[in-house]
Amino acid sequence: MGFSILPLMDFIARRAFLRAGLQSHTVALPSDDGSGGGATIHYWAPPGEPRLPPLLLIHGFGPMATWQWRLQVGPLSRRFHLIVPDLLGFGASSPRTSPAASAAPSETAQAAALAALLDALPGGVSAGPRVAVAGTSYGGFVAYALARAAGPGRVGPVVISNSDLLKTAEDDAALLQRAGAGFARTADLLMPLDARGARRLMELSFYRRQAVTLLPDFVLRQAVQQLFTDKREEKIELMKAVTVGTDEFKVTPLPQDVLLIWGDHDQIFPLDKAFAVKRCLGESVRLEIFEKTGHVPQMEDPARFNKLVLDFLLASQAPPPIDSTA
Repeated sequence: MGFSILPLMDFIARRAFLRAGLQSHTVALPSDDGSGGGATIHYWAPPGEPRLPPLLLIHGFGPMATWQWRLQVGPLSRRFHLIVPDLLGFGASSPRTSPAASAAPSETAQAAALAALLDALPGGVSAGPRVAVAGTSYGGFVAYALARAAGPGRVGPVVISNSDLLKTAEDDAALLQRAGAGFARTADLLMPLDARGARRLMELSFYRRQAVTLLPDFVLRQAVQQLFTDKREEKIELMKAVTVGTDEFKVTPLPQDVLLIWGDHDQIFPLDKAFAVKRCLGESVRLEIFEKTGHVPQMEDPARFNKLVLDFLLASQAPPPIDSTA
């Protein structure tokens, strides 16, 4: 069997979620055709009806949604009713099982599933206050799609972190060139199955060297094989199904308040893409650049990330000041 770091990672992440008052839930969403083959969404949220404004945290392609947001749930849960789902094809969430739904879901389909999840939550979250949304990396694609489809009446302020909404095939080719020899496709880089691939992915994702890269090869290899063999083909199809930023789904400004966050040393989606995304989303979008930070600022600089997100969301919720001169 050998030693595995995954149980330790899972324990640390789950402890953070439980200490924040979140519990594990699963909900079966109705299918479009009434066949009973709807999607199943697993998510973390406090029990019962929301007592605080709702905030949806959407993970990226990295390992474990709980791991990606573990440093945020404590601080954010003090002011928001957190909802942290596994996207379709990740963790314990599964796409619909009806024969007519064999294609991998795009971000639009992911967003539709999250909208259905909000409808199914206790107290009907979507019928109450507007839902704030934060997405990192691939989760930013889904957050954008959800905010655009649902509109400002349902989705409030949006946080998008290190998400190249304008990604092209040329960008994928440039990423493989930065990664070096041995990676034939982005899926092999973003979902490694050996120790070398895992170390290279972490070098590209983080500005600071991670202690886990010092682990023996056999430990890293076992961990990534356990992480990235589950639903691997479905996730590869998800990468191919990206539509945001293409001719099919062009990026346009959102009516909601938008905070765009980017690490200045991001080698997955380089910093120059942040300015391109901002131009497409509109000049009113606020862009915050984290220095000496890579692709995951919420993990490398959680204190600044949490304060920035909290300040932005709370300011967006505040009523406009009364004009005493009127």
